[in-house]
Amino acid sequence: MAGFAEARAFLLAHRTDYDGAYAGFVWPDVAEFNWAIEWFDAVLARNDTAHATALRITGADATELSFAELSSRSSRLANSLRAMGVARGDRVLLMLGNVAPLWETMLAAMKLGAVVVPATTLLTADDLAERVARARVRFVICAVGDAEKLGGVSVPRITVGGAAPGCTDYATLLAGDAVFVPNGVTRAADPLLLYFTSGTTAKPKLVLHSHASYPIGHLSTMYWLGLQPGDMHLNVSSPGWAKHAWSCLFAPWNAGAGVFIHNQPRFNAAGMLDAIVVGGVTTLCAPPTVWRMLIQEDLRAWKTSLREICGAGEPLNPEVIAQVEAAWGMTIRDGYGQTETTAQIGNPPGQKVKTGSMGRPLPGYRIRLLDTDDADAQEGAVCIAMQPRPLPVMQGYQMDDGTIEPVGGEVYRTGDVASRDADGYLTYVGRADDIFKASDYRISPFELESVLIEHPAVAEAAVVPAPDALRAAIPKAYVALVTGVAPSAEIAASIFAHLRTRLAPYKRVRRLEFAELPKTISGKIRRVELRRAEEARTERAYGEYREEDFS
Repeated sequence: MAGFAEARAFLLAHRTDYDGAYAGFVWPDVAEFNWAIEWFDAVLARNDTAHATALRITGADATELSFAELSSRSSRLANSLRAMGVARGDRVLLMLGNVAPLWETMLAAMKLGAVVVPATTLLTADDLAERVARARVRFVICAVGDAEKLGGVSVPRITVGGAAPGCTDYATLLAGDAVFVPNGVTRAADPLLLYFTSGTTAKPKLVLHSHASYPIGHLSTMYWLGLQPGDMHLNVSSPGWAKHAWSCLFAPWNAGAGVFIHNQPRFNAAGMLDAIVVGGVTTLCAPPTVWRMLIQEDLRAWKTSLREICGAGEPLNPEVIAQVEAAWGMTIRDGYGQTETTAQIGNPPGQKVKTGSMGRPLPGYRIRLLDTDDADAQEGAVCIAMQPRPLPVMQGYQMDDGTIEPVGGEVYRTGDVASRDADGYLTYVGRADDIFKASDYRISPFELESVLIEHPAVAEAAVVPAPDALRAAIPKAYVALVTGVAPSAEIAASIFAHLRTRLAPYKRVRRLEFAELPKTISGKIRRVELRRAEEARTERAYGEYREEDFS
């Protein structure tokens, strides 16, 4: 515990001193560690922060709980779960929305040494059956309305929000003893979280994290976000995905900040902005999709208490950053990481932000860019140096037979490509699987998509290669338009004209199709589906516009 507290204090003391933080930070060497017991219960719930707000939920399922109250409720739950048979190492699938029991369960499972398998509420019955089997789940906790989806799953089920046939009512489990005594020590290397990746290019993988890799590892995320004790932090993210644990649990509570949630039946930008003002939110992190919705409002009309604003999930297009800066006088600080890690690269507070750059390696990470010959380069595959091994890197991928494929070797490969400038700033180029060649020129879909969304009619875009007899492949854009704009030849002509002024001829999008973009259930664009559609196409798509149509 001492090592964690010292590492945290060091990063807080160097909050705006990137050079000092990067040079002096060392991941603590811990053999035994239980974050929920040793940090949350023993420090946050016992000291000056005990009665401070730990969790504030507004909108649907509104509630507010202090650190002391969450400590007590999670201990009661942990004792009741243990009485039900939940043991150290058991896999517990957790499928809840943004309701207080989600946070209570996360803490209770940590105390017990159980392994949480987060799941989004968007999963179908078939999805759940597969995940229960692949993750070797022993218990399920879900909303009462989702109990029917698990009718074919033969493990004990606990329902939140009421009782369901054959299930245990969650409310009854809060009657347990408020004092929790662990049945043994928790080793730092013991498993804690088993995440399914979003599956943007292939079948979702199972990522295994330990009691050290995420609880301690998210000190890097705390540093990037610029969180301070007493902050009220809003992270717009859906439960079931790693970013939710990143910034709705570990990073803010590592800092001693409160977590703010505003539940909406359907995302409404104006309603979210109202909540940010009323809720006293001081720090905000949101994915590009949300930022693109927010800038469609007149941001100047909302006088917020925001000090830090960040973007994550996918690279943030420069046009979005510019519009927010013009309205609020603050720069969105981009960051980069994966389910398999914590925040690896970012723009911490107080540092120069370069347009389009995702920042520099964060304290505790050494990032290498490797070319096709595995030599260090100014542009190449983003890799984490593993000697010494950074604490936050996952333990490995769990295979369907239950074995773990560990992470080893000199580097961990992220699967992304980036470039590095003379100042050490890294700029995202694209997923290695998404980058393609046209007329022997290397094309970054992200670069073209960033230019596309600068057009006022374009809300989102995805660029993929379209087969071409002369050039082998040419860039084609699938475009989703902003609300109120209908697809037309005039809009297509306007977009092509915009691209001609912003892109070199070899990079220009030559074909365009208006469409709803295919996405994973976590909201990431599945370019792989669009690529396959183009590869299978034998004739011009209905509704496809080509640059030569307007020449």
